[in-house]
Formats: sequence, structure tokens, C-alpha cells
Amino acid sequence: MEIREATAEDLPAVMTVFDGAMLATDVATVRQAIDRGDLLVAVAEGRVLGACLLVGDEIEAVAVRRARRDQGIGTALVAAAADRRARLVVEFDPRVRPFWASLGFEIDAAEGSDRYRGVRE
Repeated sequence: MEIREATAEDLPAVMTVFDGAMLATDVATVRQAIDRGDLLVAVAEGRVLGACLLVGDEIEAVAVRRARRDQGIGTALVAAAADRRARLVVEFDPRVRPFWASLGFEIDAAEGSDRYRGVRE
């Protein structure tokens, strides 16, 4: 598996991955991230297995194809994002708190929400 910056050719596959994870990520945002070099993809045998969308120091979305979950792909994507940013911030639902905690994020309740906010420096 390789982690690399996404290209315009990856856009349909990335949207499929994000849609499969039920993430509300629009095509324009993904295109802009590709243009900035802020969309990372995990690829094996020419197929996009997962993606991580960065906006500044925030992880806006990270998702892995359902059939490939629990294989370290999400962890590898976040590690690659951490190699690019001194600080990472993410907001997430309670059900994925263990994932973010396992990656060394300091976690607090997000203000005015039932979600959590994680910071890794």
C-alpha cells in the first residue's frame, strides 16, 4: 500500500469512499484539496482504499472502504497527515473516539455539541 497525494483522476474513487462512510464532503471541497495537495489517498494495486482530507491543520474527513477497515489504513493516512503538519485537529462522533485516542490525540468534548475534538501536536 502507498500513501500519496491525490490527483484529479482519483476524485471519483475518493467520493465513493467518503460517500460509503456517510461523510458529508462535497465535490468542490475535495477538488480544492486536490489542487492544494491536501488530500491524501491510500492506494493498492491502483485502487483507492482510503482518503484523508486536510484543511489547514484540521482533518476534515478520513475514511476507508468498508471491506478494508481494521487493516491499519486509516492509521497510515493519519500518520501521513501528521508528517505534513506539526499540529492536527479533528472533530468526530463518540463512536470513533477510541480510534483517535489510539493515535495520540488529546480529546475533549466539542463546545455546543455531542461530538468530540481531538488535538495532536
